[in-house]
Amino acid sequence: MATSTVDVLRRASNWAIVVSVLLIVLGVIAILMPFLAGITVAAIAGWMLIFGGVAHIVAAFHARGAGVVLWEFLIGLVYLLGGGYMIFNPLVGIVTLTLFLAIVFFAEGIFEVISFFKLRGQQGAAWMLVDGVITILLAGLIWMHWPSSSVWAIGTLVGISLLMSGIKWLMISLASRKVLTTGKMTQAGDRWKPAA
Repeated sequence: MATSTVDVLRRASNWAIVVSVLLIVLGVIAILMPFLAGITVAAIAGWMLIFGGVAHIVAAFHARGAGVVLWEFLIGLVYLLGGGYMIFNPLVGIVTLTLFLAIVFFAEGIFEVISFFKLRGQQGAAWMLVDGVITILLAGLIWMHWPSSSVWAIGTLVGISLLMSGIKWLMISLASRKVLTTGKMTQAGDRWKPAA
């Protein structure tokens, strides 16, 4: 039995709603337990650096030329040391990540605002602007209080960002689902077009 385009879109919107709710729940947990969330983020970043270091060292053994081998090996070693340092010294890792997070949040906020202006005619697009402005404000808050508030800030701010992203995607998913369930689409061959 062939699956229609609307069925595929409905399933995709169901999964988008599930992921949105999961983001909201994780955001609330991070806000309620910011220190634990901060330690978790530092540990995840540390392990990612370790995996990246292993990948660079493996790449070094497959590279051609002494310069490339040495460079890949040194990069891998730096990643391994940085990752290990973050895992075994999570408070220092949190301070470092907090500054990095401010930069990432600022960039994310700018891109969300730009996305809003490109999609502002679509239903639910205003949530992109709300998410972008709040994310830029969070970046400024991190920068102003760094490093003294790093222990609580990273968990709280990651939680707020997750919460806002979850709400944004939930609103966009619900708006998409509303279009699918209003019956304003008809099938014309293999394509879908607005009903007359």
